[in-house]
Amino acid sequence: MIPVISFIGHHNAGKTRLLTRLVETLTERGLRVGAAKHAPHVIVADTPGSDSQLLREAGAHRMLLLGSDSAVLTWTHPAGKDLEPEIQRLFCDCDLVLIEGLKHGPFPKIEVFRRTGKIPQEPLAGDIDVIAVVSDAAIALPDGTASFSPRNREAIADFLEMRFLSR
Repeated sequence: MIPVISFIGHHNAGKTRLLTRLVETLTERGLRVGAAKHAPHVIVADTPGSDSQLLREAGAHRMLLLGSDSAVLTWTHPAGKDLEPEIQRLFCDCDLVLIEGLKHGPFPKIEVFRRTGKIPQEPLAGDIDVIAVVSDAAIALPDGTASFSPRNREAIADFLEMRFLSR
């Protein structure tokens, strides 16, 4: 099984910045890293009447849009359907997969926490089961929860390798 880890946190906590740096670090170590972004408010829609939309409506199980140097794969994913088998199939050539978001998903979670803005926010750790928190803020964490500075991506990468890739 390919390890899948969700990085969760409040809006503007720095999840994308951290994941970008982690992907770079893990890739430099020779790992093949898959990445996914949970975007429940984004609607992936084909332009009405387009060839891709017609093929999907005709019943294509998956639809691949091929550009000159990139591609986008779409398919219907019913709400509530088990995501793990899909992730395993789609990222079968990866060593691990990092997901941004999916805080209520089935995967182990690492919270990225930063106090921002005028609205006081509290960590999700404690309300949501997390294995680690990445934060510069002094916060109380549940027993056994690892803690990392967002500036120490090497330590976070070490944690991921030790916890999920040690064979």
